[in-house]
Amino acid sequence: MLSKVLLRLGGGAARHPWRVIAAWLIAAALAVLAAIAVGGRTADSMTAPGLDSGRAAELIERAGTGQEGMTAQVVVTPLDGGATFFDRGSARTALTRLQTEVERLPHVLGTGDPAGALDAGGDTAVRGGLVSADGRIAVVRVQYPDQSRLSGEDLDALVALGDRLRAELPLRIEMGGSLFYAFSDPDGGASELIGLLAAAAILFLAFGSLVAAALPIGMAVFGLTVGVATMTVLAGVTDVPTFAPVLGSMVGLGVGIDYALFVLARHREYLARGLDPREAAGRAVATAGRPVVFAGSTVVVSILGLAVANVPFMTVGGLAVSIVVLIMVVASVTLLPAFLGAAGPRLARASRIGRVLRTGKPGRPAGRQDPAAGAAHAAGWRRWIAHVSRHPVPYAVGAAGLLLTATLPVLGLRVGLPDDGSLPHSRTERRAHDLVAEGFGPGTNGPLVVAADPTGDPGVLDRLVEAVAADPGVASVAPAHVDRATGIATLVVFPTTSPQDRATAETVARLRTDVLPAAIGTGPARAHVGGAAASLSDVGQRTSERLPVLVATVLALSFLLLVPVFRSILVPLKAVLLNLLSIGAAYGVMVAVFQWGWGGALIGLEATVPIVSFIPMFLFAILFGLSMDYEVFLLSRVREEYLRTGDNGTAIVEGVSRTARIITSAALIMVAVFLSFAVAEDPSTKMFGLGLATAIFIDATVVRMVLVPATMTLLGRTNWWLPKWLDRLLPRSPVGTDDTDPEPTGEAPRPRPVDR
Repeated sequence: MLSKVLLRLGGGAARHPWRVIAAWLIAAALAVLAAIAVGGRTADSMTAPGLDSGRAAELIERAGTGQEGMTAQVVVTPLDGGATFFDRGSARTALTRLQTEVERLPHVLGTGDPAGALDAGGDTAVRGGLVSADGRIAVVRVQYPDQSRLSGEDLDALVALGDRLRAELPLRIEMGGSLFYAFSDPDGGASELIGLLAAAAILFLAFGSLVAAALPIGMAVFGLTVGVATMTVLAGVTDVPTFAPVLGSMVGLGVGIDYALFVLARHREYLARGLDPREAAGRAVATAGRPVVFAGSTVVVSILGLAVANVPFMTVGGLAVSIVVLIMVVASVTLLPAFLGAAGPRLARASRIGRVLRTGKPGRPAGRQDPAAGAAHAAGWRRWIAHVSRHPVPYAVGAAGLLLTATLPVLGLRVGLPDDGSLPHSRTERRAHDLVAEGFGPGTNGPLVVAADPTGDPGVLDRLVEAVAADPGVASVAPAHVDRATGIATLVVFPTTSPQDRATAETVARLRTDVLPAAIGTGPARAHVGGAAASLSDVGQRTSERLPVLVATVLALSFLLLVPVFRSILVPLKAVLLNLLSIGAAYGVMVAVFQWGWGGALIGLEATVPIVSFIPMFLFAILFGLSMDYEVFLLSRVREEYLRTGDNGTAIVEGVSRTARIITSAALIMVAVFLSFAVAEDPSTKMFGLGLATAIFIDATVVRMVLVPATMTLLGRTNWWLPKWLDRLLPRSPVGTDDTDPEPTGEAPRPRPVDR
């Protein structure tokens, strides 16, 4: 049924290419216009239901202290390297002018007054953490309203003011804070371009044709335009996390080009057999398009599985990325065949430059691709797969041992929040972070906020301040702010350690379990620990707790989806287990690079950092779906050969060798796209890029080209075992039945399912 639908869809698009291309142009234009008209900006809401940090945020919002809004900080020190102090002369005057001009910016609710803090005298606690003990570093803390009332123009105004005052005042001025995190342009623009150029080069080498290389790129750009615009419209309705556009671009480019590559490769096979280009396009969509639909469905299901974490920003982020993937699937079976129909017979032959690059010889132009060319390219892979199949035990044991060894660093996985100290020194946020840490201690960069409702116990506030200040993990506590209307008090607490330090999470846990309960006692008062560091710690704990649930859910859904696809029990079971190996190895590489620093300099990592708390869960969902892509594409061809010949060994060798070149080319494209994001400035983007690239590389090489043929050889005909009762219940026309192939495929009778 699906084959017939795709045959009509692809054939119709190929016969009327310009109508379909025009429809996609209109869809892209409408999506962009909708994004401009009703779209919103991405926003990070790192909270989840039932977390202590969320309860603290609710109290802070009720109190209306302004601490629930966005903040920025302007960090200054005299240009003479600190020889001048802020408590005298021109430096004091410059500091006062800076604070006054910052306070006049649009939407600023108020600022800290470091000059006034100097007048108060005393130590840094009395000064409110605004001037360092030695008087050489000052901080102007800027309070904004909540993010919904702000835009990138507010950040631009602050940055422009800093640029102007640097030229007018004898001060070194650096800036940071949540305003930068929310409205700085996310990494991705340059990375996307680098990824596209790398993909174009690989496609040209794979097909030897500029036209063939351009079509998948064009399709992916169309799909990405519609997908990112749709994501922007979604941001106008709900909070879409800031990493979603970057991650959506990363995954969208990878799967879009890959899906197009598989359809294009099958199209060229049909052209080589002498089919009309439009008929070839329709049949390519009907055959290769089925694995695209099933593989894309697996990716979408895996990513939507993030909902089990019960963390809203992850659920919405997963939904946004899955929309991009879904659009790429639709483009692969509609827009791509339109491109193929418009290109006509030109796709059947390689350019002269392409022939030189691929063979080292100019060759002679040909009207059609030589049907033997594909077999010649597959000969090397056929020899390799046959070799692995003759020695399945050592290859299966060796490959599995290699991946398990690469997985071992996962035992040391530590989740946390990389702070601005992990950014490159070229960023003002990093320089501001270093100045604050130098002048006030590392914990000042990630203050905690204790929100307390002292209802019924008026003396509890003094006990809380005393108990919190006495904790060994707390450097200082700013004077409490009490809202007169609600009576809610907020304490800004500065830890002794940086936000990304494990000790900070331990301090948060100790405050919650020991310090606050002891200070409150059995009275009716209540207190909660919030702030960015506490929120990320809570989210990290929640995702760690829910990761096994996600793994079990995705594995079960993928298994159930693949059983009717391959009409087998063991093939889907083996697929999910092998995917776990490649994902585990990718986790291990991430720990070695980001936590241990192995090779970090190669991707521009200047300091070791913990793994961002939500990334392991996100990576699992995405990587499992992407790994299943290659499993579906490869095993679909293996099953075609098995149904044609009835021989398991022949099916493995022929099926894997015929798809190996395309799978490795597709993997190279994905790895190139993902690695282009691994060199971005933001550590989170680096983690996504490196983790995805590593897993895809391992999956397309060690897993698909070694473990799959070795294990399938060991299992023999049992690969295709399916109970008779289940065979009767499952729908017919699995992916592996090439019922649209223009050439007869019935040389051997269709084997019956093995029932044991």
